[in-house]
Amino acid sequence: MRRKHFLGLGPNGFHRVAYAEWGDPDNRRVLICLHGLTRNGRDFEPLARALAAEWRVICPDMPGRGDSEGLPVKADYNYHTYQNDCAALIARLDVEQVDWLGTSMGGVIGMALASRPNSPIRRLVLNDVGPFVPGAALQRIAVFLGSDPRFSSLAHAEAALKKSMNTFGIQRAEHWRFVTEVSTESTADGTFRLRYDPGIAETFKAALDDASFWPVWDAIRCPVFVLRGAESDLLLAETAAEMTRRGPKAEVVEIPDCGHAPMLLEEGQIALVRNWLAKG
Repeated sequence: MRRKHFLGLGPNGFHRVAYAEWGDPDNRRVLICLHGLTRNGRDFEPLARALAAEWRVICPDMPGRGDSEGLPVKADYNYHTYQNDCAALIARLDVEQVDWLGTSMGGVIGMALASRPNSPIRRLVLNDVGPFVPGAALQRIAVFLGSDPRFSSLAHAEAALKKSMNTFGIQRAEHWRFVTEVSTESTADGTFRLRYDPGIAETFKAALDDASFWPVWDAIRCPVFVLRGAESDLLLAETAAEMTRRGPKAEVVEIPDCGHAPMLLEEGQIALVRNWLAKG
């Protein structure tokens, strides 16, 4: 695994965007894995290790998350900035095509990029997100945004994450430890904090109504694979069913005992992604 960075560009200047790279740097078969709203690229470490022999796996941190710089103007945390950064990342990788795996926010960005003319996205995997997002799910997520809590220990942080991430279908103790480690960082006073800028809440909380972008979906021409948490309140069953009938006519698989969004830590979930990508 190699850690690298590039310069992204937002409305108010450049910013440093970090990413991790797994596998052969000369492999032209590239998979970009993009995280959800408050997450970071380290979420995909188990998947990246499993796929690194076949793909060059790229796991970026969007601005204000993980090792990437925060944005001084909080309104710049928006999809326009994120799409620009992802286009810059693809250009930096110097490949004609990429496969894309996006969880939640990362899937919305993937759909937007895949819908554009001459898109470099070859195959698209969406992890529990689609072209209709209920406002009620966004409001539920917003409850946990905007504060900057401090935890006295990793055990304290894990207890808090088990409350805020109780829909993610995480079952194993070792997976909770992993999620806690990649979600937090130590501070100068010895406490732990979450690895994202609470300022991302500003633009998110400004739009908590139903979000529908079916025209984007209908413009996608590449094959699409959808993973849906069987109990998800963000990707509704009826939305997933409609995604199989229109636009790219996605293949959908449900993950049992899980809501929004599967963490892709279980071997069976990773195998679903690997096997579908290998079809291409």
